[in-house]
Amino acid sequence: MKKPATLNKSMAKLHAAGLAVLLLAGCATFWPGSRSGAPDEATVAQTPRASGADAPSSGSTPGPVCPAPAPCPACPVCPAPTPPVPVSAKPLQPAAWADLPGWKDDDLRAAWAPFLQSCRGLAGRPQGAAWKRVCDLARGIDGKQASAVRRFFETEFQPFAVIAADDNPSGLITGYYEPLLRGSRSSGGRFDQPVYGVPDDLVTVDLGELYPELRNLRLRGRLSGKKLVPYFSRGEIAAQEGHFPARVLLWVDDAVELFFLHVQGSGRVKLPDGNLVRLAYADQNGHPYQSVGRLLVERGELRLEEASMQGIQAWGRANPAKLADLLNANPSYVFFREGPAGNEGPLGSLGVPLTPERSLAVDPRSIPLGAPLFLATTQPNSARPLNRLMLAQDTGGAIKGTVRADFFWGFGPQAGEQAGRMRQSGRLWVLLPPEAAPK
Repeated sequence: MKKPATLNKSMAKLHAAGLAVLLLAGCATFWPGSRSGAPDEATVAQTPRASGADAPSSGSTPGPVCPAPAPCPACPVCPAPTPPVPVSAKPLQPAAWADLPGWKDDDLRAAWAPFLQSCRGLAGRPQGAAWKRVCDLARGIDGKQASAVRRFFETEFQPFAVIAADDNPSGLITGYYEPLLRGSRSSGGRFDQPVYGVPDDLVTVDLGELYPELRNLRLRGRLSGKKLVPYFSRGEIAAQEGHFPARVLLWVDDAVELFFLHVQGSGRVKLPDGNLVRLAYADQNGHPYQSVGRLLVERGELRLEEASMQGIQAWGRANPAKLADLLNANPSYVFFREGPAGNEGPLGSLGVPLTPERSLAVDPRSIPLGAPLFLATTQPNSARPLNRLMLAQDTGGAIKGTVRADFFWGFGPQAGEQAGRMRQSGRLWVLLPPEAAPK
């Protein structure tokens, strides 16, 4: 049967875009937030699983081909194509409040201010009318009254269990934080590691503006004549020091700490005069992240249980001659901008400040950005329960998959200790207004 012209055009678009993605292999990334391109290094064995399946290049599945007529009365009837077998259940499945372990024990008041922050970022997002209704109601609630807050969530929301593609309700929960570095406005002495702004020659292509089917995807590269080619890798950028076409925002004193600033996606730098400069994620070179922790394990430099953020930092300081080679094995590179001063958390992908121990980075393809989430997991390197109401306010380059989240621990060394040790199994429930519930 002849396909409609509109379908033919759509498939042609996808084909052309697919060729572009293949030509720039490793240069397609998800729409950046404060942590896009900034994966959680603490998880050395992490292999993010892409959700969904590859679509065929045509709009139909070919069935058996009927052979040419033989000298017989009629051609045998060709069997109908076998329909594909569903590979997963719905990612969001209705649940009851009693299904959420520790729901009754959590002090929901601690999540009230972050929820109101989410309301600021939800207005223009999908299902905006539903979110506006509950957010308007929330502004009339006394957030200091535990009973009122609990009644609001249990009345205005319905919980949905988040289920992975393989029907597994559990997934990986890691942690991230906002690090503190030492730096200077000028180079010299121990301040010899540049923090770059966005390069002048970095070209970004928002594929969603060309093809709505590719919403949330960007290509990054640079022009070589009239051809778009992959942007420089980490090693190539390092080799151009002094000639790299980007403004140096600051100079810091520790290559390992700078690497983990790239991993976290934001941080603060203390200058010699005591002032603090806040750095925020601005862009990324388009190359896929490669875990240096996993590489150290493969090389026999660290045991698996040693390859935490703290273990990698200790190895780097003990092996300065090998450090550059290790870091350059990860081709991904993050560029920064100076953020506003203040003690609020860094801005997440939702555009609102993150709240320590109440904000999560998620995969927005699976979980609506801004939505309340209930997390059931354990404390880092522990079996002690960590069950609490969270807000989906951020994304991350390595946060891919349905039951996958990154727990924001806050600012400074203590938060870093927790984040670096966190690699836990956990479950998620997303809370949705009834009118925003999946059909």
